[in-house]
Amino acid sequence: MGLNAEGQYLLDIKSRIGDAYNNLSNWNPNDSTPCGWKGVNCTSDYNQVVWRLDLSSMNLSGSLSPSIGGLVHLTHLNVSFNFLSTNIPSEIGNCSSLEVLYLNNNLFEGQLPVELAKLSCLTDLNIANNRISGPLPYQIGNLSSLSLLVAYSNDITGPLPASLGNLKNLRTFRAGQNLISGSLPSEIGGCESLEYLGLAQNQLSEEIPKEIGMLQNLTDLILWTNQLSGSIPEELGNCTNLGTLALYDNKLEGPMPRELGNLLFLRRLYLYRNNLNGAIPKEIGNLSFAVEIDFSSNVLTGEIPIELTKISGLQLLYLFDNKLKGVIPDELTTLENLTKLDLSINSLTGTIPKGFQHMKPLVMLQLFNNSLSGIIPQALGVYSKLWVVDLSNNNLTGEIPRHLCRNENLILLNLGSNNLTGYIPTGVTNCTSLVQLHLAANGLVGSFPSDLCKMGNLSGIELDENKFTGPIPPEIGQCHVLQRLHLSGNYFTGELPRQIGKLSQLVIFNVSSNFLTGVIPAEIFSCKMLQRLDLTRNSFVGAIPSEIGALSQLEILMLSENQLSGNIPVEVGNLSRLTYLQMGGNLFSGEIPVTLGRILSLQIALNLSYNNLSGPIPAELGNLELLEFLLLNNNHLSGEIPDSFEKLSSLLGCNFSNNDLTGPLPSLSLFQKTGIDSFFGNKGLCGGPFGNCNGSPSFSSDPSDAQGRSLRIGKIIAIISAVIDQGGDLVSWVRNYIQVHSLSPGMLDDRVNVQDQNTIPHMITVMKIALLCTSTSPVDRPTMREVVLMLIESNKLEGHLDSSSSSSSSSSPSHHSNSSDELIVHV
Repeated sequence: MGLNAEGQYLLDIKSRIGDAYNNLSNWNPNDSTPCGWKGVNCTSDYNQVVWRLDLSSMNLSGSLSPSIGGLVHLTHLNVSFNFLSTNIPSEIGNCSSLEVLYLNNNLFEGQLPVELAKLSCLTDLNIANNRISGPLPYQIGNLSSLSLLVAYSNDITGPLPASLGNLKNLRTFRAGQNLISGSLPSEIGGCESLEYLGLAQNQLSEEIPKEIGMLQNLTDLILWTNQLSGSIPEELGNCTNLGTLALYDNKLEGPMPRELGNLLFLRRLYLYRNNLNGAIPKEIGNLSFAVEIDFSSNVLTGEIPIELTKISGLQLLYLFDNKLKGVIPDELTTLENLTKLDLSINSLTGTIPKGFQHMKPLVMLQLFNNSLSGIIPQALGVYSKLWVVDLSNNNLTGEIPRHLCRNENLILLNLGSNNLTGYIPTGVTNCTSLVQLHLAANGLVGSFPSDLCKMGNLSGIELDENKFTGPIPPEIGQCHVLQRLHLSGNYFTGELPRQIGKLSQLVIFNVSSNFLTGVIPAEIFSCKMLQRLDLTRNSFVGAIPSEIGALSQLEILMLSENQLSGNIPVEVGNLSRLTYLQMGGNLFSGEIPVTLGRILSLQIALNLSYNNLSGPIPAELGNLELLEFLLLNNNHLSGEIPDSFEKLSSLLGCNFSNNDLTGPLPSLSLFQKTGIDSFFGNKGLCGGPFGNCNGSPSFSSDPSDAQGRSLRIGKIIAIISAVIDQGGDLVSWVRNYIQVHSLSPGMLDDRVNVQDQNTIPHMITVMKIALLCTSTSPVDRPTMREVVLMLIESNKLEGHLDSSSSSSSSSSPSHHSNSSDELIVHV
């Protein structure tokens, strides 16, 4: 008799398929029927026909043959989780008995064939995780029996067809992670059986239609990461069976509707990353079944409603990044199931409720960037298995609690930028689970806690801006996974231990503004992963080891304000990723290496100022076309500024003053417009602010512009060199002087005309600004924008800053100094 017709159709389907694992090896053309073939199921009646074809998860490739349309008795077709490609054949519309069609997790492409709309018996359609493009056909509304429509993770475009509203039996519609645009059609309210609506990660816009409230069977509404705007419709409160409402990452605005409090079965409410404003409705407290509430990253105002504490089963509460004010309600500590609480980046005041220390399930407590005061509850961590505690950027006082890591789960501890005092407790320094320790900008004391280096997981230590003393111990080399080490702004002394070279994972190392001495150990350049190295404002001596050229990942190198000497190593030119090179304020001699011109990534600044460098400026520096600031002032450089500097089109500022340069300025526009103070103190420069090179200009120590107008020497803040043959640093000297003599002209360079009533007030104002900028506490320092505005205003009005600024800043002496030559602001 031979193989029947359905078997012939199946053999044609096989011929179009790649079957690398021979899953279809028993599809024998000599059989009379295909009913015993793998994946094929036939009816059991006398006239056997194929009713089910299941080829899922067989690693099949190729395409689906149009012969599929010959299997007219087929009710179930499943070819999911394969590698089938090209278009879905339109002939599939001939399978008039088809009830279940699974094409998901393949490589199908092209548009969904409109012929699918002929499948009036179809209940389940899954085309997810393919490459299907184009819009959903309007005819899809003809699938009156459809209960499941899953189409997520494709390239579907265009608006949703209004005909979806005809699908009265549709219970699940998932089409997330596509390119669907336009509005959510109001006709969706006609899908009266709909339980799951998932359209996340699309490009839906406009408002959520109020007709959504007609979907009273809805349990999940998933619309996150779209461009939905307008307010949340109050009609959502009619969807009383909702268990998950996820509207986050949209452009929703206006207040939260209090009707959300009607969703008594809601378990997860995610409204974060929108523009919602107003107060959190007290009615949210009615959501007694809720386990997770996230309203973060909105513009919510008012206080945290006490009514939230009625949600006894709440496990996660995120209200961070809003404009909430008032105190943290003590009643929150009665939420005995709460595991994660984040109230960060608000304007909360008052103290941290003591009850937090008794919440046993609590694993995450984040309250950073508020205005909280008082002490941290000292029993925090005794009863709970904390793994994240971030209370940074507040006004907290007292000591670090001893028991934070008692249950050895703590991964991150950030208490930075507070007013904490005392020692780091041993309960923290012996915390073996700790990965990140951030304690910067406090008033902590003691020596470097060498026990930290016994913890095998620690990748980040930030102890900068405290009052730590003593040497950095050699045990630091035991921190084998350490990636970030910030120790700047302390009182560390002695030499850098050579064991730092064992930190093979170190990416950032900052020990600036300490009292470290000795040579820079060559071993530090064994840290091949280093991207940022900052040794500024210490007392390092000697030459830079040539091994520095091995730091192939280095992006920022800051060595300024030390006593380093010798030549700048030519190997610095090997640092091909360097964006910022800061070597000013040292004792470097010899010529500028021409190899610096190879660092084409240099962008932020190249600062070699205040050294003993001599010889010509290398023409190769003209290759640094990304460079924004070039500071070569206060050296002994000679010759001309190279013509190659005409290529420095990105340059925003420069300083060549106080050298022995001669000749014309290059024709770069910046050089022609820059004030004379950037070139002052050279003997033979001409062009630009010096006027025509054809004459015989006079370059005295009291420069004048091309029109002969006297330039105020007040624009140059001169430094009294005797401050350094006395010892100490400039900032400390100035603060000490002010305490005795007040802010008087006596602190200025004696070459300044103290009788000049235009110059002196301006210079005193600039001095006040400098004192603000060098405040010990980072919180007291103005931003760069504020500095510029103050300088501009001072220049206009011959500035008179409020004397309270100077008195407050001078009341807390600092041992740190900042180089005023790093960037010159022309006002």
